[in-house]
Amino acid sequence: MWRRGEGRFALVVLALWVAVSLVSLIWTPQSLWATDGYHVWAKPSSAHWLGTDGTGADVFSWLMAGARTNLFIAVLAVVVAGALGTVLLGAMVSRSTALSNVSVVAVDALISIPTVLIALILAVPMGASVAVIVIACGIGYGLNLARIARPQALLAANSDYVGSALSYGASGLSVMLHHILPNAMPTIMVQLSLSAGTAVLAESGLTYLGVGVPSGVPSWGHSLATSVKFINVYPLTVLWPGLIVTLVVVALNVFGDVLRDALDPVANPELRRS
Repeated sequence: MWRRGEGRFALVVLALWVAVSLVSLIWTPQSLWATDGYHVWAKPSSAHWLGTDGTGADVFSWLMAGARTNLFIAVLAVVVAGALGTVLLGAMVSRSTALSNVSVVAVDALISIPTVLIALILAVPMGASVAVIVIACGIGYGLNLARIARPQALLAANSDYVGSALSYGASGLSVMLHHILPNAMPTIMVQLSLSAGTAVLAESGLTYLGVGVPSGVPSWGHSLATSVKFINVYPLTVLWPGLIVTLVVVALNVFGDVLRDALDPVANPELRRS
C-alpha cells in the first residue's frame, strides 16, 4: 500500500488523524471552554490559528478535540457493523435452508431503511447522543456488509474443502471461523473501511439535524452545525471543518480501494508468488 501514491496519501492522513486525536487528550492550543468576547469571529492569527467562532472559542482547539470524537464514533460504528454483519452473514450462508432464506429476506427488507431514519427513531427514547450515531450506523452498515459479502461467503460455503471439513465432523461455527470468514475477509475489510468514512459523514449530518453529538461535545459535525448559518458572513468557520471532513472521508475511501487491491491476488502479484 505504501508503494502507491494514493496509498501513502491515505495512510499519512489517517496517521495524522489518530495522532491529533491522541495529542488532543492532553493538549490543545487553547482551552475548549476559554472564550474571548473581544475577538468573536476573529480571522486566523498567531493567537488563534484558525480564528474563533461566535462565542470567541478557538476553532483549531475545537477541531483537534473533535478529531477524537469522530475517531471514537468511526471505530465504534465499524465494530458494531462488523459484529452485526458477521452474524448476519453466518445466518445467510447457513446450511439450514429455512434460516438462510429468512435471513436473506430480512436483510433485503431492512437494508432499504435509511440510516437517518434509524437515527431519528432511536433519538426519540435516547435523545441526541453519540450512541444514536453508533447504533444507527452500525445497523445500517452491518446490513450492507452482510449483503455485499454474501456472494463471496456463499462461494466458500459451497466449496469442496468446506464439504470435506464438514464430513470430518467440523461444526458449523468452526467452518465459519476457519474457512468462510477468511475467504470473505478482504471484502469485509474493504467494506468496513468505507463504512468508517460514511460514519464520519453521518456524524456531521445527524449532528446538524440535532440527533447526533449533543451540544457541548466537540466534533467536526458540531463545528459545522454551529457555524453554517453564518456561512455568508464568516465562511472560514465553515471552511475548516468542511475541509477536514472531506479530507478524512476521501482518505478512508482511498484506503479501502488500495486495501482491496493489496488483498486481491489478481491485482497484487506478490500474493500469487507467496
